[in-house]
Amino acid sequence: MTRVRGLPAGLALALAGCTPIQSALDPAGSNAGMVFDLGVAMTIGATLVCVLVVVLAWRAVRRSRAEGAWLASPRMVIALGAVLPAVVLTALLAYGFVLDRQLAAEEDRAALTVRVTGEQWWWRVAYLAPDGSPAFETANEIRLPVGQPVRFELESADVIHSFWVPALGGKIDLIPGRTNTVTLLAEREGIYRGQCAEFCGTQHALMAFMARAETPEDFGAWFAAEGGDARQPETEEEVAGHGAFVAAGCGACHAVRGTAAAGTIGPDLTHVGSRLTIAAGTLPNHAGTLAAWVTDAQAIKPGARMPSFDELDGPTLRSIAVYLASLR
Repeated sequence: MTRVRGLPAGLALALAGCTPIQSALDPAGSNAGMVFDLGVAMTIGATLVCVLVVVLAWRAVRRSRAEGAWLASPRMVIALGAVLPAVVLTALLAYGFVLDRQLAAEEDRAALTVRVTGEQWWWRVAYLAPDGSPAFETANEIRLPVGQPVRFELESADVIHSFWVPALGGKIDLIPGRTNTVTLLAEREGIYRGQCAEFCGTQHALMAFMARAETPEDFGAWFAAEGGDARQPETEEEVAGHGAFVAAGCGACHAVRGTAAAGTIGPDLTHVGSRLTIAAGTLPNHAGTLAAWVTDAQAIKPGARMPSFDELDGPTLRSIAVYLASLR
């Protein structure tokens, strides 16, 4: 399928803020490519119809009443008011059906299923085993192998959310009590930003996630490692941080596989240090931002279910942040 991806210089300048990491104008997957193609077709069709209307209106204004009477004739009204819209809309509808069938064919080829649950305001991500049971859980980041379709089961734990990675596919809602599905196929390696596209509360704008498209070999290695237990603390500071993590009660909400922490309320932190961001795309991930989040999460994302631990002293806070950053 041929895609028109070049843009005039003026339009490219006007859309300079639409960077490839979160842009539907630079499709990196077949799903997004089909949406892009449909958008181009609709834009071309709408432009042609608009030009036709402007030209006819200009001619009607320029001509006398008698000369322009043909524009108001019954034949012209029927042709331009009924036949032309019916032809254009029918063609677009048929084209949309063709693309829909192509997307359905990709879903049938998907060998990997990922269950994504939207929560206020973060994403719970579970990779499923062939029998449908969760193989392991992560949060706020998805990975998928290049060239292989991945089926996403989308659910909501509270209100309506919307799952959207513009560079990889169209958006689809997550509705409480219902499971919707979408299949994404990444055609090239890269890191792409996803976003909740449905207003879901006060921190809706801070509910993002990152999608990493990797080679099948890199993805396979990550999948095998991600399903394992957390890395054991090695340095003195990491050991102290693990102890402080447990003593502060963090394990009541968060799970760290291989430790006593087995909470399910918040994100799984087993390999949190390997993620690009924390707090659902709000902050870059390193020891400094982890410390800031633990200290006063409510200042960063008011209303989030993560409480602030501002009673921790400096050394204790740092040790927890260093421990979490080491979980790769």
